[in-house]
Amino acid sequence: MDISKVNKLIKDHYNGNPWIDTTIAATLKQLTAKQAAAKTGGLNSIWQIVNHMIMWRTALIGRVMDDPIAHPDNNYIEEIKNTSAAAWKDTIKHFERSQKDITSFLKSSEDKLLDKVSPSSGYSYFELVMSIVIHDSYHLGQIVLLKRMIEER
Repeated sequence: MDISKVNKLIKDHYNGNPWIDTTIAATLKQLTAKQAAAKTGGLNSIWQIVNHMIMWRTALIGRVMDDPIAHPDNNYIEEIKNTSAAAWKDTIKHFERSQKDITSFLKSSEDKLLDKVSPSSGYSYFELVMSIVIHDSYHLGQIVLLKRMIEER
């Protein structure tokens, strides 16, 4: 497996030319803090979902780096205490950092890394890294739908 192709998928999905024609960065930058914090229909807010995505990205890259992070019972879904515009900007920056951490790690790694099996999970590193793309795609769909619901109110 070519690690540069995997890295390209992650980069494209975040802020490039992804197969789904929607990027994470562009979608998040369209949202105000008020929209991100809004709850509709008893669902999690976009902000809660974004924080959940960041924490799972951190957990997954930790597993790939053989530094597993135990996840909490709440699955990283917590109430947002500070819903200011500055706090939303900080959340987006935190997501950007998680992106840089993942892509920098992959760029500095060799192809054979993807065949390695994580001792903490039993999954290959390829499976773990691709889980980031799958997980992000799933939640990006939720964010897009929630954004539409909020805008239609």
